[in-house]
Amino acid sequence: MSMLTPPGMGGKKYRITGDRYPRMRRPRHRRRIVLTVFVTACALGLAGWGTLQLIDVFGGRGSTAQASQGTAHCPEHGKTDTAQAKTAARKLPAPGTLTVNVFNATPRSGLAKRTADELHKRGFKIGKVGNAPAAYDKKVKGSGILLGPEAADDPLKVLATQLTGAQQKTDGRKGADLDLIIGDTFKDLTTRQNAAKSLALLTHPSPAPASDAKC
Repeated sequence: MSMLTPPGMGGKKYRITGDRYPRMRRPRHRRRIVLTVFVTACALGLAGWGTLQLIDVFGGRGSTAQASQGTAHCPEHGKTDTAQAKTAARKLPAPGTLTVNVFNATPRSGLAKRTADELHKRGFKIGKVGNAPAAYDKKVKGSGILLGPEAADDPLKVLATQLTGAQQKTDGRKGADLDLIIGDTFKDLTTRQNAAKSLALLTHPSPAPASDAKC
């Protein structure tokens, strides 16, 4: 058998022309190489995806996305904000719409007139000024008592900003007037600055923190 005869040709001689030899078998390593390349590409892809996830988590993007998603799927969140807005927009009566009767229940003279004059300077309307009725005369402990009709919750709150520590009560009166009855420990009305701050808080209450909102 000639050296130019490929194995398995049964000893037959063939003439080979050209500069290429015929391939009798497929390369055995091609599939293995393709499989290796594919597995390597998958591994690199998974590694890259995992790296991006770690960057998102440690960079804060994950928390932001979760917070946004939580807000989007919280049906009551918008209702809570609306309720807070309505509370903040609550309109209380202005001092100029309230008529206040000032009574002195102490043995000290001149307190009722002096207090009424100061309330008038602060924008309140002044009604009656004088000594307290017998039911309260020399019987009021503390700085004073604020009286009004049963539906006068808001007006009493506005008047209470002018006298720190005063009790608030309602009675069966028919009119809308309010009574400020000066008590034993009364020294003076709340300073104008502090009274203005208290009135501002009533008119524009501080909103609840966003973190307190719950679904």
